Amino acid sequence: MPRLFTALEIPRDAALSLSLLRGGLPGARWIDVENYHLTLRFIGDVEGHVADEIANTLDRVHRPSFSLTLSGVGAFGQKKPHAVWAGVAASPDLSALQSEIERICQRLGIPADPRKFMPHVTLARLRNASPLDVAQYLSARGNFSTLPFRVGRFVLMSSRDSVGGGPYVVEEAWPLSGADNRIASRLAGAADASRIMR
Repeated sequence: MPRLFTALEIPRDAALSLSLLRGGLPGARWIDVENYHLTLRFIGDVEGHVADEIANTLDRVHRPSFSLTLSGVGAFGQKKPHAVWAGVAASPDLSALQSEIERICQRLGIPADPRKFMPHVTLARLRNASPLDVAQYLSARGNFSTLPFRVGRFVLMSSRDSVGGGPYVVEEAWPLSGADNRIASRLAGAADASRIMR
């Protein structure tokens, strides 16, 4: 049975920037570039009918698209590091989207995640990596940042057990449009009224 989670996809340009962080860390199993993603909510192994109910309920999420910037690097596990990641610049829109998905999951009886949401993109899983090596790797890449990119949808992904993370499959996708579309409609209407539009 696949594991399910909601996520944001990482666009090509940002993924290429992330790929430049690969290497230079003994004991790292680097995530394939095509498998980069930002997890919003881990759901876990669920039965088919529960997965359908989750998908149907997520269809009711109506949020605007927003801009996101990946910034900084870090590691999980201080004394025994087990993963390195790229961070995300603060985004109220991202937090609001994740909070809504969290509320939906809890209403459906999916246990709350005890960990506080910390948006990140996993770069590598670590095995027997020296804390000193990890600290040096992070120090040399602390100024990492991507150009802002537009988040136009969120997805429901599935994964199966693997060594390096992935492969991940997009099971469902929902557009983020909401406020952007309403604003665009108002602007278009105003432009039509003033005969600016061709």
